[in-house]
Amino acid sequence: MSRPIRWGILAPGKIAKKFAEAVRALPDGELVAVGSRAAERAAEFAAAHGIPRAYGSYVELAADPDVQAVYVASPHVGHADHACLCLEAGKAVLCEKPMSVNAAGVRRMRDCARANGRFLMEAMWTRFLPVTAGVRRWLAEGVIGEPRAAIIDFGFRCGWNPASRLLNPELAGGGLLDVGVYTLGYAAMVFGPAEEATGFAHLGETGVDEQASMSLRYPGGKLASIFCSVRTSTPHTARICGTEGSIFVEHFWNAPKAILTRPGKEPEILEQAHEINGFEYEIREVHRCLAAGLIESPDLPVAESLATAETMDQLRAQWQLVFPMER
Repeated sequence: MSRPIRWGILAPGKIAKKFAEAVRALPDGELVAVGSRAAERAAEFAAAHGIPRAYGSYVELAADPDVQAVYVASPHVGHADHACLCLEAGKAVLCEKPMSVNAAGVRRMRDCARANGRFLMEAMWTRFLPVTAGVRRWLAEGVIGEPRAAIIDFGFRCGWNPASRLLNPELAGGGLLDVGVYTLGYAAMVFGPAEEATGFAHLGETGVDEQASMSLRYPGGKLASIFCSVRTSTPHTARICGTEGSIFVEHFWNAPKAILTRPGKEPEILEQAHEINGFEYEIREVHRCLAAGLIESPDLPVAESLATAETMDQLRAQWQLVFPMER
């Protein structure tokens, strides 16, 4: 496109700061507006990141005629409402993960995007990192034969604050929606949609899943073993095992390095630091899709985000974990 894509940010939190830093460093992106429920907070964020317009409501942000695309960075209980607000205002939307609290919310967002002919993608930045792209290339080339199993974990220990988004059921807290979505998304990248998911979760004092262990089955008998937690630290690794080798990814969610191991061959190491902070790659994907006139990314279609949401719904049903906004 002849002009940079003009971005608005909905909800100026910690993750929005990283997004702003990445957009500002890209020649084909421009930050033009930020919206918050508090005008003072929007103004502070705008001043910190050189954004010309700050709004004290999301409605005002969505109505800005100069904004082409909106990064939705609000807590995930608001994703469906906020994304649809922007889509109906004619904006492209990049929505933070998880796309919504449940599959019903994702379907609503999908239908809204299609009805308005606007672009929609989940902000699963891991999918577009250079090392992740290399892993996908290895899989496509069949260098480990047929992938048969994956072992993936993502756990950390948060501080004890029952009101925080991580532990508060009113904010759909818990490990599954916060970091489990990374693990499930990575397994989907390898195997496609799961046929069946089962597992165990520990529901803590506030009623959210503090940690969970899950087993997923995919077509052809392929399996994934997954662990996620917001109260237990783990190594954050992904191992993909195939009939002719394996791939090991350190800290798979920000993917600094991957190691390819095959019998009788020297290990092959793929290592690449981020150019900015890692968010630049998903932003470039949005720019590429908008330039091509697409309303979805072929590398992360909404159908995949919906399938992951359906899997999370299936798991939460087994755990009898229903959030207040779902009752």
